[in-house]
Amino acid sequence: MLEIFPLVVFFPLVGFLFNALLKGRIPHRMAGAIGTLAVFIPFLITLGAFNEFRPMERTAPHLVPVFDWIVIGNFKSSFGFQIDQLSLYMTLIITGIGSLIHLYSMGYMKSNLSYNRFFAYLNLFIFCMLNLVLSDNLILTFLGWEGVGLSSYLLIGFDYDKNSAAEAGMKAFVLNRIGDVGFILGTGFLFWFGGSLQYLELQSNLSGLTQFAPYANIVALFFFIAAMGKSAQIPLYVWLPDAMAGPTPVSALIHAATMVTAGIFLIARLNFVFLLAPETSFFIACIGATTALFAATIGTLQNDIKKILAYSTVSQLGFMFLAMGSMSYVAGLFHLMTHAFFKALLFLGAGSVIHALHHEQNIKHMGGLFGKIKITSFTFLLGTFAIAGFFPFSGFFSKDLILEKTYTFGAYGSILWTMGIVAAFFTSFYMFRLVFVVFFGKNNTDPHHKIHESPWTMTFPLVVLAFGAVVVGFLQTPHFFLHIDTLERYFAPIFSKGYELASQHGSLAEHKSLVHDVELSLAAFSVAIGTVGLILAYFLYQRRQNPVLEEHTGFRKILFHKYYVDEIYDAVLVRPFLFVSKGIAFFFDTKILDRFFLNIGLSFGIIANGLRRLQSGFIGDYALYVVIGTFCILVYLLTRGV
Repeated sequence: MLEIFPLVVFFPLVGFLFNALLKGRIPHRMAGAIGTLAVFIPFLITLGAFNEFRPMERTAPHLVPVFDWIVIGNFKSSFGFQIDQLSLYMTLIITGIGSLIHLYSMGYMKSNLSYNRFFAYLNLFIFCMLNLVLSDNLILTFLGWEGVGLSSYLLIGFDYDKNSAAEAGMKAFVLNRIGDVGFILGTGFLFWFGGSLQYLELQSNLSGLTQFAPYANIVALFFFIAAMGKSAQIPLYVWLPDAMAGPTPVSALIHAATMVTAGIFLIARLNFVFLLAPETSFFIACIGATTALFAATIGTLQNDIKKILAYSTVSQLGFMFLAMGSMSYVAGLFHLMTHAFFKALLFLGAGSVIHALHHEQNIKHMGGLFGKIKITSFTFLLGTFAIAGFFPFSGFFSKDLILEKTYTFGAYGSILWTMGIVAAFFTSFYMFRLVFVVFFGKNNTDPHHKIHESPWTMTFPLVVLAFGAVVVGFLQTPHFFLHIDTLERYFAPIFSKGYELASQHGSLAEHKSLVHDVELSLAAFSVAIGTVGLILAYFLYQRRQNPVLEEHTGFRKILFHKYYVDEIYDAVLVRPFLFVSKGIAFFFDTKILDRFFLNIGLSFGIIANGLRRLQSGFIGDYALYVVIGTFCILVYLLTRGV
């Protein structure tokens, strides 16, 4: 299966080209089917390859060189793939969740006139993301990195005739370019020290290079800045909520399985750098905890169903970075997987609700839907229990592992754990607020709308994702539960060398060991916090349905306006930049530069006009010029005493 693995990347590219070049010549059903198969077939191939990398059966990566891409002197960068436990894990998530989102899109986008263009963009997105996670070098990773940025711009601004969609796409594109500066600088430093950009060569070269250790924090910080952009961490998170301007399947694809996970993957792939950077890792943990709590509080008062889920994504990504900063990479990757299932489920469930209510997104105009769209309602409820971290749903296992690793992380672990546990409380609260208002609350839907369940192409992915949201947590269970560490053993070949290198340099963070009783107590407390959030949401939004809750005054007003971060950015960064740009464009450029160069042109014109008069075409004039010239020469010679 490894021999044909490059087809995993080839199929989405073919799907993109087919739908893009023949978009006006093939029927919608064919375009959707081809786009879906272009992702599902790679999923099947990846399953076969995954079987060859079962724990302890194969530890060495399999390299697949396709062609030499850049050759300059002694420098060579190939277009090639590195197949190992990490890349296969990410590919399974991308193609598996992506296949379901493609199938869902066939029903959701059925009446859209740009149906074929939509599937072309989706396939392009998958192609770029697969290049990102499968590449064997940083340059090809950067190509995929930029590709998903371009694809997100196209998909977020898919309805480009709407100003909001076009502006949201541009906002995402520009903010991600800020993060890209960090990627480029980090890549330059790694090449300077490691003499290569191939991951395996870098790890080998840096392992014996003692002079790199003092600079590891700087290099790691540059790559974290890149991750902050792609994975929407403070202060570069503001593009992700606005990405809701795209169609709902786009939101599910970006938020669940592809773009936002790129930053987590980058840290995992460069673990041998981050493990040598304890100060930067602690900074990552602090940013992750802050983002998780910050975004969770914002989600409590949002009324757009998709924006509530968007802020939940920002918050959950904060949990993942909290794990990565705690040097608990397996915990972060585990939550990446569980989050992919329940977040795709929640976004597609929200899309089903929006579809049933004729594109209504305000939860205040919903209510009483549980008995009317039963499949959507039940699966959405399962996803809510998963993201809130209730046992035995998947979110419980991954979130509990992160909080446990955080609690044992260094001297400040208890503070970071407290921030995480408070964020978990708000997560449960705002998600069950959404559930009670939309599915069990007072019916505020438009009476003229006939509410109906979505077609099977939309409900089938919901059922599959709901099943995953319930069971995938058992792949990595706590010690006190089954005493197995499936993912720990699976990822051992990826992280073992990095941990060994960090241990030699003394940069490996120590995690305090916990007895089973304390571990069990932490897990129980986490579930209890989620239960408190559920109960509070029930009393405020289901039992009482207090209209005072919708009055946004005081701190509630600040939360409703998302801490005014967008307004602050606009006042401090955007408007001054536009003011300076307009000043340069309309004063310096037009009044100074333009006039300067125009005057140069006018001067040459005046000189040329004067010289032109000397070219009269009359022989007598030319004879006179000869006489005058001769006279001047004689005068000059006589005055010089010749």
